[in-house]
Amino acid sequence: MLLPLADEPFTVPTDRDMLPSERRTFVRTHRTCVYGYRRMHDGPAMSIVYYIPTDDDELLVSTMAGRGKTKAIARDGKVSLCILDERWPFAYLQVYADAVIERDRDLVVDVMMAVAGRMSGQPLGEEARPFVEAMAAEENRVVVRCRPYATFAQPPRHLHRNDQEEVITHWVSGTVAWDAADPV
Repeated sequence: MLLPLADEPFTVPTDRDMLPSERRTFVRTHRTCVYGYRRMHDGPAMSIVYYIPTDDDELLVSTMAGRGKTKAIARDGKVSLCILDERWPFAYLQVYADAVIERDRDLVVDVMMAVAGRMSGQPLGEEARPFVEAMAAEENRVVVRCRPYATFAQPPRHLHRNDQEEVITHWVSGTVAWDAADPV
């Protein structure tokens, strides 16, 4: 089941690294990411996309079958999603995932409608479904189903003004398994 757009995105703590459960909540409550994959030549490919989380922690991305994302998944099956916080101070969470291509027309249309809702901030009405179905067919749309297996967090540490008395500190984050438990 596709999750609806969260009323309020998760606010990242600024005094410590995110717990594993907070990392998952961060992903579930945001909507945009930098989608990256390995290219055959040159450096990684990256693009900004909307993603749709599911109730079983998959992340779904709509794309055209003829695009590089689809070809790279057929070759490799590994992607990275750099989930973006849209609020200051900016934070991000890198998600490493195994990916497959889904061609099921109902799923493709459902994801496209959910993306439209995230873009506009409100759900798309069912009266738009025939138009979305036509667009999906015309553009030969598919869904990238991403199954996260690990995350890497970046803490939001920024100067808010040049005369602040607080010392800015940083800490080292690490890669954490997607399904890791919080420390007790």
